[in-house]
Amino acid sequence: MADLHWRIEELPWDRLDHAKVDPDLVPLIKAAALVEYNANDYTAYLCNVFHDDPEFQELARYWAVEEVQHGEALGKWAELVDPSFDFQKAVARFRAGYRVPIDLDRSVRGSRTGELIARCMVETGTSSYYAAIGDSAEEPVLKLICRNIAADELRHYKLFYTHAKRYVEKERLSKWKRLWVALSRIGETEDDELAYAFYAANAPDGVPYDRKTFNAAYMRRAYGRYRRKHVERAIAMVFKACGLNPQSKAYTVAARGAWWFIDRRARKLAAAA
Repeated sequence: MADLHWRIEELPWDRLDHAKVDPDLVPLIKAAALVEYNANDYTAYLCNVFHDDPEFQELARYWAVEEVQHGEALGKWAELVDPSFDFQKAVARFRAGYRVPIDLDRSVRGSRTGELIARCMVETGTSSYYAAIGDSAEEPVLKLICRNIAADELRHYKLFYTHAKRYVEKERLSKWKRLWVALSRIGETEDDELAYAFYAANAPDGVPYDRKTFNAAYMRRAYGRYRRKHVERAIAMVFKACGLNPQSKAYTVAARGAWWFIDRRARKLAAAA
């Protein structure tokens, strides 16, 4: 198993600049820390689905180690910029209200190829997200953390993509079925996980959870961070994972449509707020 590409203790924490902290970013980082830190549940699920594939199981366990480190780094940064934030308390609150179903022995995507395509979509989303956050942030330590995470997520995408190609040869899942899985997973980005993480990390004690409210609070802050280049790269990664040509006219149309949607959504959420 490879070594970590970076370590929390090696980050330049003494260079943290409180004057450059964007207050609107802090709630996003708190929520992201919880989702990243929860990776071990996903690993248990993946190891069940790929119970007879030790090569992939090793990959999944290594993936979790890096993901947990992402959560720890983001959580430490959040605690330093907001001393009232208790990362482990927020983790416990998140896990008490949101659990990944880990006792399944078959992929919820219908096939192992589909599961790996879905993982590629997650890594596409996170790589683009942290690139967007890192580009928009001015605080130097957060900018470095986000760039490190974005690079890790891109490597994770490549690892899952490599195994997806291996399973495509076995299961012969068509490009269109792969695309359907990809679009289904992308559509789940507004499910309960992110909304509940935002709630668990930011809502005062005693405030009840409302998915619509906290999803809007999260998305308003997140969508406004994206720029066209982040969206175009993400769509290229989606096309590649599905076996489609990222140099085609279809890609150009899809990339333009995705940017239009995200930009429009960001403006509507900002106006509503």
